[in-house]
Amino acid sequence: MASSYPLPAFHFTVESGFSRISFTEVRGLEAVNIPLTYREGNSVEYSLMKIPGMQKFTNLIMKRGICAGDNDLVTWFNTIQLHTVERRDLTVALLNENHEPSHVWKVKNAWPVRVTGPVLDAINNTIAFEEIEITHEGITSELI
Repeated sequence: MASSYPLPAFHFTVESGFSRISFTEVRGLEAVNIPLTYREGNSVEYSLMKIPGMQKFTNLIMKRGICAGDNDLVTWFNTIQLHTVERRDLTVALLNENHEPSHVWKVKNAWPVRVTGPVLDAINNTIAFEEIEITHEGITSELI
């Protein structure tokens, strides 16, 4: 039975090869199809026809609080060598009230392109967050 209300965005999981995979924020679950323009020489129309072209995928940006002794994201970033990197498939799932996946995004061949450390500020009383930007070769969306 389908629910009559939208799911909250705060109840989600990220699965991969991390020992701790808790994130407070995931952005960039986006795929764009780049249209191509086309016109045959003998067309009676004086306008271009648009046809689907290649897909383009936005980088994911994931954010989480830093825990002592947890270097998974930086270790993954440090696997980058000239022309080689450890690629991982990721699964992001939006959960329902029973903690079951309701909407799933599968990310193919992901690898980190940027790791950002926390903003250190002696005046503020906030959590230290780290961010990782991940590029990938495709994202698919599935309703469960």
